[in-house]
Amino acid sequence: MKHEQVAEKVHRSALRLLRRLRKADETLSISTARLSALSVLVFVGPQTVGTLARIEQVAQPTMTSLTQGLISQGLVRAKSDQDDRRVRRLEATAKGKKLLYRGRKNRIEILASMMAKLPASDIKVLNRAATLIDQLLTETTVSEID
Repeated sequence: MKHEQVAEKVHRSALRLLRRLRKADETLSISTARLSALSVLVFVGPQTVGTLARIEQVAQPTMTSLTQGLISQGLVRAKSDQDDRRVRRLEATAKGKKLLYRGRKNRIEILASMMAKLPASDIKVLNRAATLIDQLLTETTVSEID
C-alpha cells in the first residue's frame, strides 16, 4: 500500500473518530472552538491572544472574541505578564481546567467502550499506531509542512 493511501485512511478515520467523540462535548455547554482554545491554555500553558490565535490557526480578532467568551464563562482569566506589564496572558481558571478534564474523561470513556469490543491483539495494534502518529507529530512541525 502506498503512503498516500494509508495517509488517506488515517485522515478519514481521525475525522470520523473526532466527530464521534465530539458528541460527548455537547453536555459541556461550550463551543468546539472555545474548547479547543481552552485545551491549549490547559495543556500548553498561559498564552497571549496572538500566540493562541497562531496555535489555533485563526485570525486574532476571532481569537479575541473566543477568549472574551471564555472569560465571561469564568473558564479563563487575563493576567499581566510578570516581565512586561503591557502584555496580557490568558490562563485557564480552576473552573476551566475542571470542565476540560471532564470533557476529556467523557471522550476517553466513549473511546474505551468502543475499543472494549476488540480483541487484545487489535488493542496492541491501535496502541502502536497511536505511538507512531505521536512520533510523526513530534518530528514534523507545521513549518515543515508549509
